[in-house]
Amino acid sequence: MAGSPPQQGYPPQQPQGGQPGAPYGVDPRTGRPYSDKQKMIVGLLQLLPLVIGLGGIGRIYAGHTGTGVAQLILSFFCVGSIWSIIDGIMIMVSEDATDANGLPLRPN
Repeated sequence: MAGSPPQQGYPPQQPQGGQPGAPYGVDPRTGRPYSDKQKMIVGLLQLLPLVIGLGGIGRIYAGHTGTGVAQLILSFFCVGSIWSIIDGIMIMVSEDATDANGLPLRPN
C-alpha cells in the first residue's frame, strides 16, 4: 500500500466565529475577538442589588475583581448598590464594555 486513500466525509470545521483564535466572533468596530463573557449576563449580575442587595457580582464575573470587590464592600453602606446598579445599566447600553483582558463583551 503506497498510501491511504483520502478521507471522505465532513469538511474540517472552523471555530464558531469563523476565525482561528476568535471562537465567539470578532467585534466589527474594533476587529478584536469577543470575550467569552456576555454583556447581558454581566449587566444583569450588576443589577443584583435590586434583588439581594449585594453589588459588584457582574464585575467580578467579568474579571474586574478590584472594582467588583469595592462595589461588594460598599454595598453594605448602600453606596455600592447604587454604584453597581448604575454600572450595570451602563454596561448593557455601552458599546465599549470589556472584560479584564480588554476584550469586548459578547452582545449575545
